[in-house]
Amino acid sequence: MSEPFSVPVTVRGYETDSLGHLNQSVYLQYAEHARWELLQAAGVGQAELLAEGIAPVVLETTIRYLRELRAGEDVGVSCVFEWGEGKTFRVTQTITKADGTVSAEVASVGGLLDLKERRLAAQPREYFKQLTTDPGLFGL
Repeated sequence: MSEPFSVPVTVRGYETDSLGHLNQSVYLQYAEHARWELLQAAGVGQAELLAEGIAPVVLETTIRYLRELRAGEDVGVSCVFEWGEGKTFRVTQTITKADGTVSAEVASVGGLLDLKERRLAAQPREYFKQLTTDPGLFGL
């Protein structure tokens, strides 16, 4: 895929802190929103995942805050999946202002939880390959 998947978001006033900046916890919500939007766009909704007896889980997240965001600003939240050989995968995300300035970088490690065994499923990439209607969105 030539361009990362991205969703637009407008910063809402109630998401800001007492300094007028986007509250730090909302960056995580924006990242989560973009991941679920990518899953939906690829035909992998919650119903499809639950029917397979799996659910995505986040195991680790790192956020680098680079430039403040304020109410009313429009941003794009990108989402790129990176696959390895084990039970986990990485997701890299960038929150970018309309003028191209990077506001934050979010890096996560995730997996697919087997809901019956309560353990990470082996080869999550294979689950996504089976379920998706657009493998390119996952970099597959």
